[in-house]
Amino acid sequence: MKKQNTYKAAFKAAFPYTLPVLTGYLFIGIAFGVMFADKGYNFIWAGIMSILVYAGSGQYLAVNFFAPGVSLFQVVFMTFMVNIRHIFYGLSLLDRFKTAGKKKPYLIFSLTDETYSLYFLTKTPEGVDEGKFLFSIALLDHSYWVLGSVIGSLAGTLIPFNSKGIDFAMTALFIVIFVEQWFDGKNRFPAVCGVVISVIGILIFGRENFILPSMIIILLALLAYRKVPESKFGKGEQ
Repeated sequence: MKKQNTYKAAFKAAFPYTLPVLTGYLFIGIAFGVMFADKGYNFIWAGIMSILVYAGSGQYLAVNFFAPGVSLFQVVFMTFMVNIRHIFYGLSLLDRFKTAGKKKPYLIFSLTDETYSLYFLTKTPEGVDEGKFLFSIALLDHSYWVLGSVIGSLAGTLIPFNSKGIDFAMTALFIVIFVEQWFDGKNRFPAVCGVVISVIGILIFGRENFILPSMIIILLALLAYRKVPESKFGKGEQ
């Protein structure tokens, strides 16, 4: 089949895969926008933050940083801890991003949990340029998040209501993504590994300090697992 090098073909191929993210990002983006408006900020700032920061859980966390008494060190450290998993995401995509060319910086910037999940679960359709396909997924997901943030911020400004508990929307999305990968993937070792090591990490290091050591141990465990002969576990999706 002749390769279609147009962005139109890439976006057309990518859009169906991003529909679950569209649904999720609209809701959690709206939730973030409502929380943001509750702090007294204009919807324009919600849109700018979602365009330039685009960190999902990091943005939820950042809303709490607007409170008086939060030091710059706390902001930097907590943001680093919440988003440290993206280091490992990037490492696993080094080979796939090699052919991205000038689009590579944006692919790196826009690598959220949900976008990574799509990269992990989908293959580039036959006849579509892979670099443009990955870029289309990233840009569509990004636009969904910005749209949700702006809608939520406008709604929070025009229709005041109690936003207590709305930040659970992000946690709920992570649970849905995990369940989807559990049922779609043939190889469940990475999922089991992540859950078990994280629980052990909480028990040993506590809820405030478990993220970094747990992520390092998970990475080492997965690297060791990749070296195990396929005949022992069978070849599965990773």
